[in-house]
Amino acid sequence: MRYAVLGTGEVGRTLGGKLAELGHEVTLGSRTKDNPTALEWAAGAGGSAGTFAEAAAAAEVVVNAVGGRVALAALEAAGVANLDGKVIVDVSNPLAIEEGQLRLDPVESDSVGEQIQRAFPHARVVKTLNTVNCQVMVDPARVPGEHQMFVCGEDAGAKEEVTALLGEFGWPAHRVLDLGGIRAARSLEMYLPLWVNVYQSLGHADFNLEVRRAR
Repeated sequence: MRYAVLGTGEVGRTLGGKLAELGHEVTLGSRTKDNPTALEWAAGAGGSAGTFAEAAAAAEVVVNAVGGRVALAALEAAGVANLDGKVIVDVSNPLAIEEGQLRLDPVESDSVGEQIQRAFPHARVVKTLNTVNCQVMVDPARVPGEHQMFVCGEDAGAKEEVTALLGEFGWPAHRVLDLGGIRAARSLEMYLPLWVNVYQSLGHADFNLEVRRAR
């Protein structure tokens, strides 16, 4: 499978590295073709580097790993024609630190996942992975137990494809909970402040939620 991973931060490099390790063709996308971080990653991981548009054009699946507040700009740079009909895996969170406080924007009445789906109506947006640290994203065994990953989106087929990808990362299908349409991205993104509080309490990021069903 050919993947575009948009974003050269820790999340993008970690996801891109795991995809390459699994044998997929990966292009790490950034604003400029000569981004030194992307070029260094490509040399080490055996992938490719290019602009957002170059990465998206070559891909079958696009992973949005830039920050939530710049996600639309990055995807617009990737180009509508390069996104139409493709699965967009949105792992972003719309956070920023303002006046020493963590802020989300949008929050409650909207989400980045919904914004992406509205802006690119012919893309197949699936929100997932944004509720854990990037190391846990690609190695769920770092956290013991039957903890869960969530997906949401409007396209059932796209969610099936993403669930299969999560399986490659180590998330078995029975631990992937489908929350319904893309509107559920609101709750997934609003989980972030709680995640930060738990991180501060534990002092590390190797944790996740486990949903236990009544029998």
